[in-house]
Amino acid sequence: MRINLLCIGDVVGRPGRYVLSQTLTNLIAQHEIHCVICNAENIAAGSGLTPQLYDKLLRYGVNLITLGDHVYRKMDIIPVLEKADNIVRPANYPPTSPGRNVAIYQTRLGPRVAVVSIVGRLYMRPQADCPYRTADEVLRQVPSDVRIVVIDMHAEATSEKVAMGWHLDGRVSLVFGTHTHVQTADETILPDGTAYITDLGMTGPYRSILGRRKDRVLKHFMTNLPAPFDVATGDPRLCGIVVGVDDQTGRAVEIKRICVAGTDLEDMESFDSNEGQ
Repeated sequence: MRINLLCIGDVVGRPGRYVLSQTLTNLIAQHEIHCVICNAENIAAGSGLTPQLYDKLLRYGVNLITLGDHVYRKMDIIPVLEKADNIVRPANYPPTSPGRNVAIYQTRLGPRVAVVSIVGRLYMRPQADCPYRTADEVLRQVPSDVRIVVIDMHAEATSEKVAMGWHLDGRVSLVFGTHTHVQTADETILPDGTAYITDLGMTGPYRSILGRRKDRVLKHFMTNLPAPFDVATGDPRLCGIVVGVDDQTGRAVEIKRICVAGTDLEDMESFDSNEGQ
């Protein structure tokens, strides 16, 4: 039996939440999705996740949530990380860090899907343990009857992400990259059956510099003066991938990129106004 996964790239602020609320229901129906995995570490004003936005993601139709280096930017998410079974922090953080290494979702058809988040080390802070050894250790924590395993490699360097794909080929169903906010065109199924893409891209405002206001980023680049990198608003899009997996073997049978444009909201500030940027 084929299980279809929808994996959504970093949701950035209010525009990301807006386009997610606009498009997710239709995408689930169009692609016959059985499990939705979403990177939500930029969802709250561009950095972190709050309990309120965690609840909204579930209402929108998200089943599993991954986080990266901004996992603790909103400290009120910590009780959720400690109790919820559908959200993961980076597995290569210290064992005492709040949150879990593995989250598992049971699809309506029966097969279960496990997700793990791992952060890279190049150009990333805070520093974390070796991502590749961590992957080996965490896979031993996944129940043996869970055949569909997904890794979110949240990293700056392409080389680290590609290396993770090859390191886990044949041992997991999918390795996707997040963090750079630029969707790559290298989606593939590796020789031993693991689907791979270097970056899912961003779900947020594309009339921007990686989701942030162009004027603020350019001012900082051109003057070295500090500038608040406020979330931009224009041209909201949802980017990610749809992956088909054989539930018996855990091997991918198809991977395809998606990038869906939302409609510009004339007054973006009016959407989710109680949740900030």
